[in-house]
Amino acid sequence: MRVFVQIPCLNEEETLPLVLQSIPKSIPGVDSIEILVIDDGSTDRTIEIAREHGVTHFVRHARNMGLAQSFADGVDYALRHGADVVVNTDGDNQYPQDRIPDLLKPIMEDRADIVIADRQTSKITHFSPFKKVMQRFGSWVVNKAASTDLPDAASGFRAYTASALIRLNIVTRFSYCMETIIQAGYKRMAIVSVPVETNAKTRESRLFKNIWQHMFRSGSAILRSYLMYRPYVLFSWLSALLAICALVPFVRYLALVVLGTQGENLQSLMIGMILAIGALLSMALGVIADLIRIVRSLNEDALTLLKHERYGR
Repeated sequence: MRVFVQIPCLNEEETLPLVLQSIPKSIPGVDSIEILVIDDGSTDRTIEIAREHGVTHFVRHARNMGLAQSFADGVDYALRHGADVVVNTDGDNQYPQDRIPDLLKPIMEDRADIVIADRQTSKITHFSPFKKVMQRFGSWVVNKAASTDLPDAASGFRAYTASALIRLNIVTRFSYCMETIIQAGYKRMAIVSVPVETNAKTRESRLFKNIWQHMFRSGSAILRSYLMYRPYVLFSWLSALLAICALVPFVRYLALVVLGTQGENLQSLMIGMILAIGALLSMALGVIADLIRIVRSLNEDALTLLKHERYGR
C-alpha cells in the first residue's frame, strides 16, 4: 500500500516543520509514505522549509486558488503518482499527524472507503459555545443530507482510498469537506469516524473571516450539493409547503362564500392562486432537476471510467 499525505499550505513556514516532523515514517502494512505539499500561493519560505525537511512532491499555485482546488489538485497529483490512499491534513498543525495509523486502520481492514477524524469539538477550548453549537448543527444538517452519522463533518483530517477519490468530483470553490460527504453518502460509500484530540491553536483560520461567513459559505455548499444529488426531495418539500400555505387563503375565501361576502375579499383567492401556482412550478422544477440529476449521474459514471484510464487503475 502506497500512502500519500497531502498538506495544503498558505504561508505555513512557522508551523510546517511541526507537521512534517510528526508524520510517521513507517506504518505496519504500508509500503511507503509519501509527503505532498500543496503550495496555494505562499509568499514566505514554505516551499524551502518543505525541501529542507526532505519533501520531494509538490503542487504549486501561482496565486491563491482556495482549499477545494488545492485538495482536488493534490488528489490528482497523488493518484497520478500511484497513491492507494490519500491522507489529508493541514499545514497549521491543528491535527495530530501521529494518529494517521488510526485513520488508515479501517481502510486496511476493508471497513471504510473514507475515514474522517472526529475532533470532538465540544472539548476544543478555543471554540466558543456558539461555535460548538453551530459545529454540531452543521454536522447534523450534513448527516441528514448525506444519510450518514458523522459527529464532525467539517473535519479536514481524513483518509480516502484511491477508488473513493476517483468516484468523487469537487465542484465547490470554498471547502470540499461537506461536498465530499454528501457525494459519498449518495454513492453509498462506507464512511468511518475516528476520535482524535487536536493540537493547540497556532493561528486564526484563513478559510473564513468570521463564524457568520463560515456558516453562509458552508450552508451554500451543503444546499448546492443537496440540489445536485437530491433535488426532487427538496422541491417536493417546497411544493408541499406552498400547497399547504395556499389552503389557508382558499379556506378563508370559501368561508366568505358561505357568508356571502366573497366579492369584497378577492385578495384571499388571488393569494391562494399565487401560492398554488408556486407549488405547481416547484413540483415541475423538481421533476426537471431530477432528470438533470440522472444525466449527471450518467456523466459521472463516464468520468469515473476516464479517471480509471487516466490513473491506470
